[in-house]
Amino acid sequence: MLFELPPTTLAVLNTQERFCVRRIFCIGRNYAEHAKEMGADAARGDRPVIFTKPADAIVASGASVPYPPATQNLHHEVELVVALHSGGKEIPEAQALEHVFGYAVGNDLTRRDLQLSAKKAGLPWDIGKAFDASAPCGAIARCSEIGHPSSGEISLSVNGTLRQCADLSELLWSVSEIIHELSRLFELKAGDLIFSGTPAGVSALKRGDVVHAHIAGVGTLEHSIG
Repeated sequence: MLFELPPTTLAVLNTQERFCVRRIFCIGRNYAEHAKEMGADAARGDRPVIFTKPADAIVASGASVPYPPATQNLHHEVELVVALHSGGKEIPEAQALEHVFGYAVGNDLTRRDLQLSAKKAGLPWDIGKAFDASAPCGAIARCSEIGHPSSGEISLSVNGTLRQCADLSELLWSVSEIIHELSRLFELKAGDLIFSGTPAGVSALKRGDVVHAHIAGVGTLEHSIG
């Protein structure tokens, strides 16, 4: 072996444990009002919109996120993050939550100008979504302690000004449905994270901004833009 890469890990709330991240799946257009603000159909489709980010895009809460290159329109997207301790293929919806280790607050940072130009040209979203440090994420709260949140406020503020505020009950695809659908396309495994979608109110960030995100009963995420 020429070299060995250190694993990407996240803190586990109220413990000294670390959660090793294997892969990051993301769900798009999972709140109707956000779909509308992006000019998309607000109705739930036959299958959730799925894209991915590299595991090393994770940035821990409290860090400074470098403003990414090649964009003039970096957007925030607060999301409920689902962390899996096990997985499989063709997971029945009724058993999906058995594979969940816990939940966290994430920010699906997006180079919106690059994403929109790619969409217009019929190209993949990768350059708009899967860039370095594009997945800030807070500590994981174990579901053995907080349960499986299906309602509660999800919000994000920038420099103390509220920009996004909705309720988890507004998710078009629930967590169990998302896990079921993903497992029909991929073999899910321990260490997988799922960013479950963002509500309306996404907007631009600039250098020096301070981001605070919160999900009731789950936790918080704070980071700045360097």
